[in-house]
Formats: sequence, structure tokens, C-alpha cells
Amino acid sequence: MFTRKTILCVLVVSIVGLLFVSQTLSQPQQGQRGQRGQRGGAQGAQGTQGQRGQRGQFDPERMRQMMSQRMQEMFGATDAEWKILGPRVTKVQELSRQVQGGFRGGMMFGRRGGPQGGPGGGRFGGRPGTPGREQSEVEKATEGLRTLLENTSATPEQIKNQLTVLRGAKEKAKQQLAVAQKELRQIITVRQEAQCVMMGMLD
Repeated sequence: MFTRKTILCVLVVSIVGLLFVSQTLSQPQQGQRGQRGQRGGAQGAQGTQGQRGQRGQFDPERMRQMMSQRMQEMFGATDAEWKILGPRVTKVQELSRQVQGGFRGGMMFGRRGGPQGGPGGGRFGGRPGTPGREQSEVEKATEGLRTLLENTSATPEQIKNQLTVLRGAKEKAKQQLAVAQKELRQIITVRQEAQCVMMGMLD
């Protein structure tokens, strides 16, 4: 018969052998998991960077659509009603911006030095308007005046003449705004008119 010491030795050797075998088998699996984790981390980082890049891209058309949809909701208009109402609202908004003036960060930040960094200074600085849209007379006159002010060699007479051009363009826009506001009032309800007054589109 085996002694107790012999039995204990056999058990210890068996346990040690099992532990060694299990460690040997687990090492490749851990290596594969580590590689998978690294690949997953790299893919996750690339995906995150891609999403950040997409968020950083400014889409003027999408922004315009979102603003139009928001305005439609504020006015409580159906899709059919907004097809008529929307263009008149947009026209009043655009003319109001022209009449209210060109000091929209352009003089403060400069033509090319706006926070958005693109040509014309992006949202705050420089060239008014959005890509794909022709500049209005007020915007062109404002740009001409800005160019003169950036030119230290410009004479007072040149600046004065450009000021006259800008003021004339604004006066013309003011007359167009009065007509556009009248046309808008003809098709809106009292509640919608109150919304326009609150937004500064109507007096």
C-alpha cells in the first residue's frame, strides 16, 4: 500500500503539471486577445476621428434646411403653407440683415482672420453671404469699403465715395424691405405676425 507521503507527492506533482499546462494554453489566447484589443482600439480611434471630422465640416445647405424647418415649426405652418410663407420670410430676413449694417465682425476680425479660418473669415469675419449665393449690392459695397480701409494708401476721397455707394445700397435695400414686409403681412395670421415682431422681422 502507498504511504500518505507518496500519495501527497503524487497529488502535488499532478496539480503542478495541470497548472503548467493551463498556463501554456492560455498564453496564445491572451496574445490574440491583446492583438484584437489593439486592432479594436485603433479602429475605434479612427472611427472617433472620422466622426469628429464629419462634425467639424460645416454644411451651409443643411444648416439652411434646419433653420427653415425650425422657422416653420415656430410659425405653426403646414408644408403646403410654408411653400408660400417660407420664401417671403427668408426675403424679409435677408433684407433686414442688409439694412441693419455690415458690422458683423468683419471690421473686428478682418477679412481672412475670422474664427472659422476660411476665406472671408467664416461665420464672423470678412466676406458676407454663403457659398453659391451671389452677393447683394449692400454686401458688395461693404466689401469694397473694407478693402479700402485695409489699404493704408486709400485717400479720404476714395473712402468717402465708397461710403456713398454703401449708403445708397442700404437705402435701396430699405425700400425693398418695406415692400417685402408688406407682402409678408398679407399672408400671415395675427399670431405669426407677433412671432415676426418678436424676431425683429416686423415693427
